[in-house]
Amino acid sequence: MSPRFLRSSRRGANVPDSTTNGDPIPEIPTIPDGVLQVCHPDWRGVRSSAAAFADPVLEANDLTRLIPLLDSLRDRSVGTIVIQGWPPGAAAFARAASAAGIEVLAVSHSAPSQHGVDAGEADAVSEVLDLIGDGAVRRLGVVKAGLAEPLRSLGHPVVHLPNRVPDVARTDSDREATADMGAVGIFLFPMWRKNVATQVLAACELGWTPHLMGDPGVGYLATTKAVVHGELERTAFLSLFASMHMNFNVTLSECHPMMPMESYRLGVPCLMSRTSELFIEDPEFRSLTTVCEADDPHAIALAAR
Repeated sequence: MSPRFLRSSRRGANVPDSTTNGDPIPEIPTIPDGVLQVCHPDWRGVRSSAAAFADPVLEANDLTRLIPLLDSLRDRSVGTIVIQGWPPGAAAFARAASAAGIEVLAVSHSAPSQHGVDAGEADAVSEVLDLIGDGAVRRLGVVKAGLAEPLRSLGHPVVHLPNRVPDVARTDSDREATADMGAVGIFLFPMWRKNVATQVLAACELGWTPHLMGDPGVGYLATTKAVVHGELERTAFLSLFASMHMNFNVTLSECHPMMPMESYRLGVPCLMSRTSELFIEDPEFRSLTTVCEADDPHAIALAAR
């Protein structure tokens, strides 16, 4: 973390840092219908997708930490666990859940051919399909269109599962966090350094204050007066999200714009990439809310202005 980055004092007092190994095992929520969603707390688009299913959600940055809960989950009549986004430890958790008599489904939010078929994309899909072959996972749902049909042609039980529109309850914005004018939320997982850094540069050109969940670790941003909030529980995150003057989510990875949809439902304008389907039925509004040049910070700044 660069010393020039400003870490928000709001982090840590009431919300544990989910990126550390010292986190307590999360509490089991009430599960009325026997279906539980599981996701990674840092992957905010995937987390929004999990919440949009309107089932209880458990979050963990390593799903092996949830294995000790399986007996309690079964005792509470959990019959199905849906793993969203395939976090670390997902394979071991899926095998353990299946062995405990709980049905396991998986939802993939990326394409097996995405980003040059690098590790984490194709490998995750291949791992899920291997687990289906072994009987540990029953079925794979893919969020992106055009993937289910060719995978089924190879004999894999894959279905297209479009994202739901997120349901955002009444949310009080946290204006204390963004008392300055020109606060812009850029709440992408910092591993997508290109996406985060590009949008921070756009905010800097505008003279706005970028608010982040994590430092992307890019040296040339060392003088940026960004505010880093750390990981937040979903309700606290939505309150922060709602307090921004504008949100940026210009990234080719966000083909299903869960966070932009949340932003607009919270009453905050949000820039997104031209790959998004949001507002596609209104060409004028779409042109005002999307940016074609995802790697061009000046183009993002112009669109934001």
